[in-house]
Amino acid sequence: MSGLRFGYGTNGFSNHRLDDALAVIADLGYEGVALTLDHHHLDPFDANISRHVRTTAHRLDSLGLAVVIETGARYLLDKWHKHAPTLLDDEPGPRLEFLRRAVHIGTDLGAEAVSFWAGVPPRDRPRDEAWRRLVGGCAEVLGAAEGADMPLGFEPEPGMLVESIADWERLRADLGAPVHFGLTLDIGHCRCLEPLPADECVRKAAGSIVNVQIDDMRRGVHEHLEFGTGEVDFPPVLRALSEIGYGGLVAVELPRHSHAAPQIARRSLAFLREMEAR
Repeated sequence: MSGLRFGYGTNGFSNHRLDDALAVIADLGYEGVALTLDHHHLDPFDANISRHVRTTAHRLDSLGLAVVIETGARYLLDKWHKHAPTLLDDEPGPRLEFLRRAVHIGTDLGAEAVSFWAGVPPRDRPRDEAWRRLVGGCAEVLGAAEGADMPLGFEPEPGMLVESIADWERLRADLGAPVHFGLTLDIGHCRCLEPLPADECVRKAAGSIVNVQIDDMRRGVHEHLEFGTGEVDFPPVLRALSEIGYGGLVAVELPRHSHAAPQIARRSLAFLREMEAR
């Protein structure tokens, strides 16, 4: 059994039924799944969502898969605009409702965390106004999370209002450093834009990380790459995660690789186990 707990993201299985994706992920030997709620994978707005959640919870249990909830579905809320609306928009209501439902679904699935992000600042709004909206929106999501005792993993994303660990630290401070407001750390993002090497990012954020996404990436380019095709040095990263005592999922994040999901998932796990052994 691996020292770290590797998982795979369902956004990399978008051409599979959810039940089939879970089966493949488990059969390959992964210990968990990062489940992106989407119109084809446990749609949170489906009229029968409660029944679907119960069925999925049973399926996860039977397969021995842990789960974290991801909320990066592209067109779930707006069929014309990707990721819209965000917490920064004039009408953030649909996003807030989605995130509240994600917390409730995560609770019913026994999820380890619910992950979300800020969004891209509107060009026609001052940045400080966008920041105030973000803090207010996060406070509302926190209310639901605290009531359900569900850890939130806020993910810095390149190009978004919160794109770095330093930005996340400022946001957490403005929220009053709540216990349930943790960090989702994407290893590829560390290579893309953080000033520190990825393994030092892990150590810097030790104690705050509640969810890890892992992928390869190149400096300055926000493109999730298959392992071995970017610039991330993985053995030090995996060693750092072990040394800080991180016990959550380390889930492969390849949202544009669904065309060959089973093969890529197989190669990804073999790569991670080899890098961990080093």
